[in-house]
Amino acid sequence: MESITRASRVSAAFVKIADTLVDEYDSLDLVQTLVEQSVELLDAAAAGLMIADPNGVLQVLASTSEEVRLVEVLQQETGIGPCIDCYSTGAPVTVRDIDGTRDRWPAFRDAAVAQGFRSVHAFPLRVRGRSIGAMNLFRVGTGELNAEDIAIGQALADVSTISILQERTIRESAVVNEQLQRALDSRILIEQAKGMLAYTADIDTAEAFQRLRAHARSHNATLRDTARAVLDRSLSL
Repeated sequence: MESITRASRVSAAFVKIADTLVDEYDSLDLVQTLVEQSVELLDAAAAGLMIADPNGVLQVLASTSEEVRLVEVLQQETGIGPCIDCYSTGAPVTVRDIDGTRDRWPAFRDAAVAQGFRSVHAFPLRVRGRSIGAMNLFRVGTGELNAEDIAIGQALADVSTISILQERTIRESAVVNEQLQRALDSRILIEQAKGMLAYTADIDTAEAFQRLRAHARSHNATLRDTARAVLDRSLSL
């Protein structure tokens, strides 16, 4: 019964995602949905997604919590960590016990453990043989993913890739870089708007993001446009 229930949840998640992959959709909102679904389906504590800018430097595009975002940003800044390795090799990376990695990634190990994470599982975002980023699952317990979880995790990562790049428009590398840069620029606007909203409304950044997202959805607007409106003070949440 448990297996059937989980299979139904996985099916429902992909149906929901497929329904949003239409001619016009908010790729940032979809990627956020994907990492949230990853946490729920794969029994993780948090998830994050990083993509490379045109210079090949990873940037955080989506995360389910401030704790995981901080760990992801640390890897971005140091250029060292399992998620960086996943992106570099284009292959999944599993760390069953972060605390046991010793001196392999000391800064990452200390930051992840400090946030309460004990294991991490990274899946590459790949398109036509090229790695463009990684989706990363963090758990509070040690251990590895089973074969079914790995398959689901990679499937979610693959859908993330499609949603970001809008596969039908990819013709050459310049188009890929343009799509990635736009997504990253949008995320910067959103982070700035989160900070402004958190300060003015005296709320935490997680609540600020939920307000931005809820407003965008209810008004059929993109997160990017909603964030810009908050920053130029034409919208008050």
